[in-house]
Amino acid sequence: MAVTPEMIAVALGVTAPASDSTQYAQWEMWISDALMLIEARLGDPTLLDQAKLDYVVREAVSEHVRHPEDVTQVTVSIDDGSTSKQYRSGSGRVFIRDEWWNLLSPAATAGRAFEVDTIPADAMTGTYGVDYVWVSTTQTGPVP
Repeated sequence: MAVTPEMIAVALGVTAPASDSTQYAQWEMWISDALMLIEARLGDPTLLDQAKLDYVVREAVSEHVRHPEDVTQVTVSIDDGSTSKQYRSGSGRVFIRDEWWNLLSPAATAGRAFEVDTIPADAMTGTYGVDYVWVSTTQTGPVP
């Protein structure tokens, strides 16, 4: 199942825009943008778990619809009075959070801590020692 503007509307709890409206076209474009970002990082989206893919696209686009700009405060002044509104800032573009990347590809995003030996093992040649990774909370081992 592919994400549609109607699904975005349901996620937001609003009526879907008319299919010939600019807003509908905008939501379709943002859905395509989310899929493009996923494809750029993880490859062919058809090879991913489709339920998780739909969830990530739906959430990323819904969040962008709620907060499309990176504006955090707007102040309007008239004569001697003024009013300010503060908004939760968006990124200004479709953005996929780290936890959503992890949902799509947990193995690909799991990192490993490591340490690098910066003291030359052989002062004559200037060669360095072996790089190590943490294999447990108390031990390190050579990088495989």
